[in-house]
Amino acid sequence: MRVFRRRRGAHRHRAAGTPGAPGMPRAARVVLGCLPGTAAVAALLLCAYGVENAAGTGAAPAARRPSATPHAAPRPPIVPRSRWLGDAARAQPRPRYDDRVAAVFVHHTDSPNGYDCADAPRILRDLYSGQTGTRDWDDIGYNFVVDRCGTIYEGRAGGVDRAVTGAHTQGFNHRTTGIAALGTFTEGMPVPRPLIHSIAALSAWKLGLTGTDPRAHVRLVSSNGLSRYAAGTTAELPALAGHSDGYMTSCPGAALHARLPEIRRLAARMQGRSAGAQEGHSERAASSDAGRLRSPAQAADRRWGP
Repeated sequence: MRVFRRRRGAHRHRAAGTPGAPGMPRAARVVLGCLPGTAAVAALLLCAYGVENAAGTGAAPAARRPSATPHAAPRPPIVPRSRWLGDAARAQPRPRYDDRVAAVFVHHTDSPNGYDCADAPRILRDLYSGQTGTRDWDDIGYNFVVDRCGTIYEGRAGGVDRAVTGAHTQGFNHRTTGIAALGTFTEGMPVPRPLIHSIAALSAWKLGLTGTDPRAHVRLVSSNGLSRYAAGTTAELPALAGHSDGYMTSCPGAALHARLPEIRRLAARMQGRSAGAQEGHSERAASSDAGRLRSPAQAADRRWGP
């Protein structure tokens, strides 16, 4: 009696003949194979549409929720830019993003201090108009602005919870957030306590998303030689730094810069860190390699802020 041996590869050919799309899991192909002909075709079309649609939207991925860290801080109240900007908004390019926020740079707007806090939205609109009009920037450079009463305003467009590439510190706009104090804080000027508290709370929240200690130092790679560091140089900077730490400027003013150690300690306490913890490097945020950035390095420096 002749024994018919199954031809090698028959299993593979049979699996390949099962209805389905390339890369579809085997279990899904089996289910399609059990459907009547018309139903299988319809299901296959739906699957193909889903794959095509996913590929088409890949250029604009949804914001990834950062994983919880042991030292995450609560998000403080933030006034959205739509509240203060209103109809003054100009047409502008789409926001650019980085993969994380590794450091905060503190600024001052170098504007008058004796304002009523209720008038802060108008001052912000004037600041926005000056930067996008007279200076021809693509948007306000700072990611956030804090007034003398401690109110935090969303600055640059793109989403307060995302790593929006700012235009605030030449050479170090990537992987950083720019927080501007509304006013002038040069030598001898008083720095309001609510302002200090809100800068600390905002810094604690943004740095807490990556588990960064506000008292630590991080390594950032300069993207532009007009900063204090040549392009491509790895600089070790405070995780909560002043503008003058990265760029040759008097910003954020001697009075505010002198309060940065206090702001760092307060932000660390808001993250639930021990007061006795030794300040050091942030293992999670520090990097000696620029890595792959989502935005071209020079693009963020074309409109680089004061």
